[in-house]
Amino acid sequence: MDKIQLQGILYDEKSSFLSGPADAPPLIREAYHSDAFNFFAEDGSEISPDKLVDHGDYTIDQYFDIEKISYSHLKYKTPLITLGGDHSITYPILKAFHRYYGPLEILHIDAHADLYDSFEGDPYSHACPFARIMEDKLASRLVQVGIRTLSDHQKEQAEQYGVEIIEMRDYSLKKVPQFKGPLYLSFDLDALDPAFAPGISHHEPGGFSSRQVLEIIQNIKAPLVGADLVEFNPKRDVNGVTAAVCAKLLKEIAARMLNS
Repeated sequence: MDKIQLQGILYDEKSSFLSGPADAPPLIREAYHSDAFNFFAEDGSEISPDKLVDHGDYTIDQYFDIEKISYSHLKYKTPLITLGGDHSITYPILKAFHRYYGPLEILHIDAHADLYDSFEGDPYSHACPFARIMEDKLASRLVQVGIRTLSDHQKEQAEQYGVEIIEMRDYSLKKVPQFKGPLYLSFDLDALDPAFAPGISHHEPGGFSSRQVLEIIQNIKAPLVGADLVEFNPKRDVNGVTAAVCAKLLKEIAARMLNS
């Protein structure tokens, strides 16, 4: 495999606190193309622009248009990375993947479990995508890593749906399981401690360092067929730090896709 599909989803209508993630995809690309960096991942893979089939950014009128857009890119039979956008986009993206692959294993890295049945009256809120994903049986396995805001309701939801949660307080790399695949990675930038990613809507202290999340990604051995990077809010970034982190993650995820 020598190509990765890339799409940007300019959507944050399901954000419950601040707008801004809809502006993220162009800035992630800008950081990726910046002369301040090169295109090499840490395993030596060169993730140059010719490796990324970039379909550009999509302005979304109707929420479930995200599913149609994503499915149209899966026909190329190569992995798809999505730049978001708030975390609500993951549900329709996974609906598209399910149509193509059937139930996927999912590795979800986040400060929040996003398992609310409904949040502020919206079952499609960015606080709810994994409730919808599990309800619709889009995942054969869901492992959540880095969680540090687990409410009683979400604990009940996790038990109901058989979600495996590694809370941040209990985290070690050896607790992250190996997957069989096909695997989908959903990465919320607020999994990182705000010191490493200030450009997020929900600053949740006590999170991962950049090195820790890179180790998780680099430790993936299963076929990685899809991924999203969500909840980067440029309105809160400082000196482009979070955009640079996103560009780094993009290269490392693409390297795993090419070599897993």
